[in-house]
Amino acid sequence: MAHYARACTDIEYKFPFGWHELEGIADRGTYDLTHHAEASGKDLSYFDDVRKTKYIPTVIEPSAGVDRTVLTLLCDAYDEEPERVVLRLSPLVAPVKAGVFPLVKKGGLPEIARSIHKRLRRKFVTVYDEGGSVGKRYRRLDEIGTPYCFTVDFDTLDDDTVTVRERDSMGQERIKIDDIEGFLEKRCTRNEIDND
Repeated sequence: MAHYARACTDIEYKFPFGWHELEGIADRGTYDLTHHAEASGKDLSYFDDVRKTKYIPTVIEPSAGVDRTVLTLLCDAYDEEPERVVLRLSPLVAPVKAGVFPLVKKGGLPEIARSIHKRLRRKFVTVYDEGGSVGKRYRRLDEIGTPYCFTVDFDTLDDDTVTVRERDSMGQERIKIDDIEGFLEKRCTRNEIDND
């Protein structure tokens, strides 16, 4: 325990490589303000009008780093299944919100997919991918934690719908192209989640 602390507590997390401190909390008492007052010659006490008492406030110092928090998120989200590696990040914190693919690179499908991608990327971080099979594209985005993928196929030409695939369940449904932005808004932003 540090010389200035009256008490210290560590919050630890069990990482894959063992228990390590995630956050330290120190009760610094009046050490800081007392020493500042002595050095500056200023009275740093507080007068409580209700209790009619004067005192030097105590300081509680929480110390949590962004790096440790991100490492914890990554450790919690990382998952290996027999057929794929998945980063199960919450849609709120996933850096890439969606992937947009054409089923194949012909028949006008890439043009529609690029148009959807262009529209979505004004509001969300998205990836356009047409390399390899659709299954491989899904796997690539599963690994980086992308929660949703939209696939343009030949049915899109007839009914203006796309297949949306959810990362964790791998479940699929069809939605209208015009509904994609609202779909992502509802699932990937705090405002919409808080309003539900």
